[in-house]
Amino acid sequence: MIRTPQQRQAALGLSTRPLSLPRSATALATLALLAGLAACAGMPQDNAALNQARSQLQAAQADGQTSRLAAPELQRAVDAVAQADAAFARRDSAESVDHLSYLAAQRVVIAEETRRQRQAEATSATAGLERDRMRLAARTREADAAQRTAAVAQQSAALAQQSAVLAQGRTEAAERQGDAAQREALAARQGTRDAQMRAEVLERQLSDMKARKTERGLVVTIGDVLFDNNRAEMRSGAGRSMDQLVAFMKQYPMRKALVEGFTDSVGSDVDNQNLSDRRAEAVRGALVGRGVAAERVTTQGYGEAYPVSDNDSASGRQANRRVEIVISDDSGSIAAR
Repeated sequence: MIRTPQQRQAALGLSTRPLSLPRSATALATLALLAGLAACAGMPQDNAALNQARSQLQAAQADGQTSRLAAPELQRAVDAVAQADAAFARRDSAESVDHLSYLAAQRVVIAEETRRQRQAEATSATAGLERDRMRLAARTREADAAQRTAAVAQQSAALAQQSAVLAQGRTEAAERQGDAAQREALAARQGTRDAQMRAEVLERQLSDMKARKTERGLVVTIGDVLFDNNRAEMRSGAGRSMDQLVAFMKQYPMRKALVEGFTDSVGSDVDNQNLSDRRAEAVRGALVGRGVAAERVTTQGYGEAYPVSDNDSASGRQANRRVEIVISDDSGSIAAR
């Protein structure tokens, strides 16, 4: 008696209703796949291995027999493609995306092999020798599938180990950066303290020299009491002032000095200019003689120009008869008058 395939399955006690995924699992798989495809749509470049895995999955899903006979294996393939899609969307390395795509493709192959195996098992139930042959082939495919599964698991373990090594490297790098930042912070605090100490020392020295801060630099004024009347030779009492200036110049070797001489309005212009030049040179000679490099000290006489008081009184004329030492900043530059 000729029987239909459904009748033969019923005679063997097999269910004739098509197998299907649970609605919730199907919905989750569809959402995962759609999310992966949507993420890929916004990416600026493509991945051949991932495209191949998607294509294989779509073909397997289009095959109703695979969905019916290998639903768990097909679901695992859907999950694997979603993982590859997520890695591609995160901009993971091409090697990582290729590896996950390869694993996903293998999951699809396993699902298709499982479908063929179960088809073969159903068919072999109705045939004698053919059934035995199909069972042998199914066992062979099972072994192949198991071997592929083992290879996938081995590669997954290798990828996990590689990720752990990379994570450890990032941790060590972060620790090194933290140590470097701490050292920089300590150095910055020490630099601040040193700068504060230098500023305090400078303020004390300026106070001792009675120096004043101007736009041209620090200015130290030496009055004519350190010179004999109408003479350019410095008196012995000028030694302390020169010693203070020399100590300052030696402590700040980047700074330079401009020595400027001035007179009152008494006398001729020529005599006053000559006297201001000679007094400025006298101060320069005192500084150089005490160890200040000659190239760091220059002079300029101005005669009766640039008075600081009127020349109508004795006190005013005495204030105008002076030598001013202009000390530069650390760059060595002094602004012109």
